[in-house]
Amino acid sequence: MIIPNIPSMGRIIREVHTPLLALFVWDVIVTVSYYALPFRAPSLPLTLFGSAVALFLGFRVNSVYQRWWEGRVLWGAMINASRSLVRGANAFIDPDAAEARDLKRTIALRQIAYVHGLRCQLRREDPAPEVLRFLSPPEAEEGLGRRNPANGLLDGTARRIAEAQRAGRIDTIQQSRLESVLIDIANAQGGMERLKNTPLPYQYRFFPALFARLFCVLLPIGLVETLGWATPIGSTVAGLMFLAILQIGDDLVDPFAGTVHDVPLTAMCRTIEIDLLEAIGDPAPAPLAVVKGVLW
Repeated sequence: MIIPNIPSMGRIIREVHTPLLALFVWDVIVTVSYYALPFRAPSLPLTLFGSAVALFLGFRVNSVYQRWWEGRVLWGAMINASRSLVRGANAFIDPDAAEARDLKRTIALRQIAYVHGLRCQLRREDPAPEVLRFLSPPEAEEGLGRRNPANGLLDGTARRIAEAQRAGRIDTIQQSRLESVLIDIANAQGGMERLKNTPLPYQYRFFPALFARLFCVLLPIGLVETLGWATPIGSTVAGLMFLAILQIGDDLVDPFAGTVHDVPLTAMCRTIEIDLLEAIGDPAPAPLAVVKGVLW
């Protein structure tokens, strides 16, 4: 996620430089042709075209921003649920028994491994290196051996809580409370997987892009009579606005893609890691720092 309120102009140009360069070359061709050829192109109702294109782009940007914001809300719920899980374990499990202390530590470390594994899973990365930072290979194997490693790790946590209830370390009411937190975690994961696996409808992807590019092609033809030799500059600047809005839709459509525009999953996983390690009395790392204006 880009932190500064105003991103660098260099980053903006890098993201749209290819279509922008093509647009500028086209603007030059149209301008030179206007003065070199004996006939004149008819005037175009650019205001009408531009309003229609802006309407399409507005729908698209609103849709993709809703996806991005929902992803952020789901991860906020994941942070809260992780804290509640470990807080409940600390409160319910007898603090004097050695086995109970190991159980609370296990629940906390499994939850940290779970969120890091889920982050990698959403970004289409191998979760094993992150999970093995907190769990031993036998502990991690039950999750990493599944097609959905994060869900496997969560199932393992639920099983250990059930074993604690059968061993008399917690009662059924306390188990039910912890299980309800695990359900909240599973619901948040399901929402994230829905966002990741459900693309934006084809109409929202294809038609705004088609109409925006078509408008950029027609723009110099409609402006050349008014702007003259300044058409390449004026048309390119106006086209940049439409191309930038189009690029926003591409940047935000997948909030878990691992780009600079995404929800800062690594930073939020680090927040969970810090809170849960401190809750069990272990040393915690520092919060993730912003690197070149980007929080990952």
